[in-house]
Amino acid sequence: MRFWLIKSEPYKYSWDQLEKDGIAFWDGVRNYQARNNLAAMQNGDLCLFYHSNEGKEVVGIARVTGTAKPDPTADVATWVGVDVAPHRRLKKPVGLARIKSEPSLAQMGLLRQGRLSVVEVSREEFDIIVALSEQ
Repeated sequence: MRFWLIKSEPYKYSWDQLEKDGIAFWDGVRNYQARNNLAAMQNGDLCLFYHSNEGKEVVGIARVTGTAKPDPTADVATWVGVDVAPHRRLKKPVGLARIKSEPSLAQMGLLRQGRLSVVEVSREEFDIIVALSEQ
């Protein structure tokens, strides 16, 4: 199992909407590195769901429910997306300021590649974020 962080602006697609929908196709990614990350996702992988721009916080954990498929919103077949479903809402959101203040998260992709919408996270980073949400 691998771990990821996916970003969405809450006014476009929020955690609440994912919970309401039950499943969503994660599409519209137009960055090659983020696309490669989507293509690497496997059924059962877990994703930290991050509200970008508004909130700037990890609010939940989504689960990948399949493998990458062509993105129908793209003009060419090289772009992909994956289905994700809500796994669980975090007890408390973990804000960007809190993440930045944690020395053990200094190398996290969210901080090193802040504009990337899909980044891999290590198991340790994932576990730290979840632990921070329970404090």
